[in-house]
Order: sequence, then C-alpha cells, then structure tokens
Amino acid sequence: MAEETIFSKIIRREIPTDILYQDDLVTAFNDIHPQAPTHILIIPNHLIPTCNEVKASDEKALGRMITVAAKLAAEAGIAENGYRLIMNCNQHGGQEVYHIHMHLVGGEPLGPILNGHLQN
Repeated sequence: MAEETIFSKIIRREIPTDILYQDDLVTAFNDIHPQAPTHILIIPNHLIPTCNEVKASDEKALGRMITVAAKLAAEAGIAENGYRLIMNCNQHGGQEVYHIHMHLVGGEPLGPILNGHLQN
C-alpha cells in the first residue's frame, strides 16, 4: 500500500484545493468529480490505507470525520433533507485512493442507488 497519496499533498496544501475544513485530525474538501450537488471528501490527516488497517488509536479521527460531516452538511443546507456518508474499502468496494476517505453526498434525492452501485 502507498505511504504517500494525493490526499497527503492536499492535507499539506501542496496541491491547490479549496479546503472546507481542517483541524489536527481531519481535512475536508470538495470532490473533483462530484456525483451530486454536494460531494465532499473527509479524510484523516494521517494515512490509513483502507478500513482494514483502522486501529483503536484511529477512533478519534474517525469520529471527527462524522462530526465534521454533520457540520458541513448543515453548512451546505442539506442536513434537514438528508445526505449519504460512504466509505469504500479496497478494489471490490470501489476504493480508488488508498487513504481512507468518507464521501458526504447530498443536495438532491439520492434514491437507493448511487453511481450504479447499491449503497445499503
């Protein structure tokens, strides 16, 4: 697995990205290929390649990802109508960047299917 990803460069602000939120644990920014009107990526600031590598010591960062998602959903005006949080793991799960990340997707009715895959 990678030790450095494009997300690592975004966290360090080496790649110009419109950072929506950043603290000592997580960073959030708009997805460059949005699947809905609101599509934000929320990532831990330290590299965890997949959900399979999550440790108990990562729980604070993972919890922060969810609280930041709720904050950003409220700021985007999508909290009341609803949104979806998605994390993919490995190839069959659709993971493309091997630095775990949560997709915050909303702003329109999403239905049971997003991007051709069931999201249950």
